Amino acid sequence: MRPEGKVKLGFYPLPVTEARRIRRFLRYPDTPCAAIDPCIGDGAAFEAITHAASALRYGIELDAHRAEQARAVAHEVIQGSAFDVHCPAESVSLLYLNPPYDFECIGDRPLRMEKVFLERCFRWLKPGGVLVFVLPGPQLYTCDRLLATHFRDKRAYRLSAPDCSKYHQVVVFGVRRSRRERERLHDAQLTRARVVIAEMSRRWNELQALPDQPDAVFPIPESGPLTLVSKGLPLDEIEDLLPHSAAYRQASAVLLAPPKKISGRPLTPLHAGHVALLAVSSMLDGIVGSGENRHIAAWRCVKVIDHTEEVEEDGTMIQRERERFANELTLVYASGKTAVLC
Repeated sequence: MRPEGKVKLGFYPLPVTEARRIRRFLRYPDTPCAAIDPCIGDGAAFEAITHAASALRYGIELDAHRAEQARAVAHEVIQGSAFDVHCPAESVSLLYLNPPYDFECIGDRPLRMEKVFLERCFRWLKPGGVLVFVLPGPQLYTCDRLLATHFRDKRAYRLSAPDCSKYHQVVVFGVRRSRRERERLHDAQLTRARVVIAEMSRRWNELQALPDQPDAVFPIPESGPLTLVSKGLPLDEIEDLLPHSAAYRQASAVLLAPPKKISGRPLTPLHAGHVALLAVSSMLDGIVGSGENRHIAAWRCVKVIDHTEEVEEDGTMIQRERERFANELTLVYASGKTAVLC
């Protein structure tokens, strides 16, 4: 995953415009039904998908700030990993899944997170429950076995919003098969379905764009409230609790070197060249300031080409190029404002 993706914990939110289009494909019952989003984020997309429905919204989110935002629109939100949460099997009517787009090492094998999340969460769906699966089109083939075996009435559409096109996103609808339906499947049917899914993955950009007016409707069955149980602790909560642990304090005395406080004048005078060397070596990078002025500072060395022109006495024009290195400082403020100083 790219560094900016890691900072966001793999959060690639679905635009609300696309979520509203997805909503038109779903027909909710008049009675309550349970809907869950294992990667709920801030809850905006999940709220749009379940808008004006008698759905009990449940969500799971790693990030503390986004989990707090999602609690405003959901019945219950657990801060933590979906892999640390127990949800009763075959208890959910709607599963909306938009997982991180990354690899996860299981043993010695790297697996796509889209497949890992689907394999973990599809069991929560009751037979007849509806899956709404958002993922990059080129990675659709990684989930072909699960989709072909456990889901029927599948439809796939390309998402056309600019942010969705940037990440090659598609949406897959499917209805969970019952055990009896799975037992009736022949190997030839499964093979044919997997070939179709692999072809859609290869030619994802040729899929029909998700229309404003649905060409199919997926009825969602009714279900009762859920009981979610978290078996883990969020990482930020662990970080807060560690300093209060006696075992951690004893271990840190052995494992962590004591901070060194060095004061005094440098051995030689500090010249501008020394400061520049420290800057481009990332020794001056860091978080600076407080309040509205709090920002991240990052230095780098860039090559600059100066162009000059000289005219000789005979009218000949001579163009000269001179290369030099300059220091560039990039500031990123907490408000999102950026500044580049050269």
